[in-house]
Amino acid sequence: MNYCSNCGDRVKFDTPAGDDRPRYLCESCGTIHYENPKMVVGSIPEKDRKILLCRRAIEPRSGKWTLPAGYLENGETVAQGARREALEEAGADIQILAPFALFNICHVNQIYLMFRARMVDENIKAGSESTEVRFFLEEDIPWDQIAFTVIENSLRLYFKDRPTGSYPFHIGDIRRAGN
Repeated sequence: MNYCSNCGDRVKFDTPAGDDRPRYLCESCGTIHYENPKMVVGSIPEKDRKILLCRRAIEPRSGKWTLPAGYLENGETVAQGARREALEEAGADIQILAPFALFNICHVNQIYLMFRARMVDENIKAGSESTEVRFFLEEDIPWDQIAFTVIENSLRLYFKDRPTGSYPFHIGDIRRAGN
């Protein structure tokens, strides 16, 4: 960040009085610019024991498979955001069942919240961020083509819990490769 979004003057990177970490500060108007993690919300939509996956049309990881997920927008709840992402990416109308997993991805400043979800109907169509959307049985999941570690971890936990029908809430960390 070079300029203050409040007044337009240059900012400096320094620790504000009473704070414990450096932030972007505007000496002209006194604004402190906080940068906080981005919240990503998504779902694991299921219909007849099949999971809905989307093939990404955008970077990063274009061409790889993922669950419908994306950044939470201002003014929406986490459940609303997860439903919106399923609709935008897969044309899928889903019913949110329960929060399933939360993952901290500190090296990219993201927090993922994944929900269990049920398809309201079988109507799906690729949105602008997907080239293809399909239902997969567990044994047909293209594991070597999953876009992100957080998505693979969510699916593996889901399939581990599914035989018992008990889905405890999971919390975990996704670390940078090699850490």
